[in-house]
Amino acid sequence: MASPNEDAPKIIVDDDWKNQAQAEKQKLSDEVAEKQAQAEQARQLPPADFNTLLNSLAMQTVMALQGMEDPNTKQRLIDLQLAKFHIDLLGVLDEKTKGNLNEEEATLMERSLAELRMNFVHISENAKQMSPEEMQSLQQQPPAGDDAPA
Repeated sequence: MASPNEDAPKIIVDDDWKNQAQAEKQKLSDEVAEKQAQAEQARQLPPADFNTLLNSLAMQTVMALQGMEDPNTKQRLIDLQLAKFHIDLLGVLDEKTKGNLNEEEATLMERSLAELRMNFVHISENAKQMSPEEMQSLQQQPPAGDDAPA
């Protein structure tokens, strides 16, 4: 006859699952930390200097000249007035900074203005050859929220 202690189930302690769970927890923690580091790195802003200011204004002009896509209609909208405004702003900046820029900054200003003005003239000339209907489709419409009832 077997003794009562021999028939009782035996408890086997297995530390492997604890180690595996801890390793998985550490792996997940490392992945989260890596994703946060990547997000922070992607969010890094450029330096706040003259070149960044100039590039920012130039990019806004390019966006207006190349046409921004209306999210509702998916049509590309060219805004010549906005492009001219940004080119004029760059012209004011050029005049106000004459003699105060280093050679690299002065060259960037000169080239940017020349290219933007040339593109503006080219696109404006092409726009003159379009029919009124084609021009209407390119001109930016007022935002949809402006005429919506309150």
